Amino acid sequence: MDAREKAQFSGRIRNCARQLGQQGVAALGPLYDLTAPRLVRYAYMLTRNHADAEDAVQAAMVKIALKPRALSAARFPWAYFLKVVRNEALGIARRRKAIHVLSSLVEACSGPDAAFHDAEIKQCVQSAMQKLPPAQAEVVVLKIWEDMTFIEIGEILGESSNTAASRYRYAMAKLSHLLRRLSHEVQHV
Repeated sequence: MDAREKAQFSGRIRNCARQLGQQGVAALGPLYDLTAPRLVRYAYMLTRNHADAEDAVQAAMVKIALKPRALSAARFPWAYFLKVVRNEALGIARRRKAIHVLSSLVEACSGPDAAFHDAEIKQCVQSAMQKLPPAQAEVVVLKIWEDMTFIEIGEILGESSNTAASRYRYAMAKLSHLLRRLSHEVQHV
């Protein structure tokens, strides 16, 4: 895209944002038509999954629809919109990763050599969760089972979102270790 095309695209985004700020949700269609393919491409790069990328764009559109004046008031509407999509895509990717990590941990407790049932797997995970420090266990529950963002978790805990994210990372590493060890112990019994 040359400088002229970039300026034209930027102007069209700014115009759509202005209309959205004035008319509300009724003006969302032209913005979607103008940006969706580019937004999906960007979200795909972040999520590595087409369905997740489309979900991220749809969630971003909903956020824009709920607060249309935020986009029109932005100094750089296209950058603002990309940031909203980025936040949604990264949130989806984090949730997918957390689900994948837990699935891997559960698989470790129920591998081919282990004759576990769902109740035993739940007991294995529950036992590992109880071995975590309470502050870390709380963040895991809020993040995975309550599907909250680190910002929301930080708000609940009265801590920064970085502290919540840090506790989550430490907890997931400990859970991974604890569940592998528990799985190994049970397999040798």
